[in-house]
Amino acid sequence: MGSFSIWHWAVVLLVVLLLFGGGKVSSLMGDFAKGIKSFKKNMAEPDDVSMEASADKNAGSITGPDGKAQPAARETAKERA
Repeated sequence: MGSFSIWHWAVVLLVVLLLFGGGKVSSLMGDFAKGIKSFKKNMAEPDDVSMEASADKNAGSITGPDGKAQPAARETAKERA
């Protein structure tokens, strides 16, 4: 009673195929495989280029809509009072 027999799994598989159809299950598994491949590829890359680019930016500036860097507005407790 601790584990399912082959017949239990066969019935579950039959119900899943009846509910979703063979095409949806196949495309779902294909999408799942693509996701795993993409994850493995990204894990194998040395460093993310976007992370390096953001590390080079000045932390105290904000890029405006015109693309020019503007100093970030910081308000201290004394200025608020």
